[in-house]
Amino acid sequence: MTVPARAAAAALLLAALTGGARAANDLPPPKTDAMPPVEVTITSENGVPRCAPAELRLPAQTNVDLHVVNQSNEQVSLTAPQIFQNKNVLHHDGDVVHVASNDAYLVKANGKGEIRLRTIAPGEYTWGCTATTKQDKPFTGKMTLVDPTK
Repeated sequence: MTVPARAAAAALLLAALTGGARAANDLPPPKTDAMPPVEVTITSENGVPRCAPAELRLPAQTNVDLHVVNQSNEQVSLTAPQIFQNKNVLHHDGDVVHVASNDAYLVKANGKGEIRLRTIAPGEYTWGCTATTKQDKPFTGKMTLVDPTK
């Protein structure tokens, strides 16, 4: 194979790999290059989990680095419908496990983890946390996603 043919083949392979990586989660480029860190802390009051802050304000359609700290002795499901879908999750690590519902992460008792994700369109959404042993007493918070260009 000639040098120009090898270069063309390498460029074609690179284009295919780059396109394939984007197609895996099919996300457009983020609105900004910033990836703000956000910490969510889970505590327990009378055996019922509480998440703080209760109101999250995040940039929409942007990558966010979510740090989760569970200070309770319970396994807790952290929920954010639509936002925790596989297509929006860029990476997760630590004591967090994606659950089959596709809308939550299970956080180990006294665990810490990181979830890097792409937020969705601007608007107000519900998020929360629920102990696996107290599913009838969920904590519900508000997540406001704002356009970072405005």
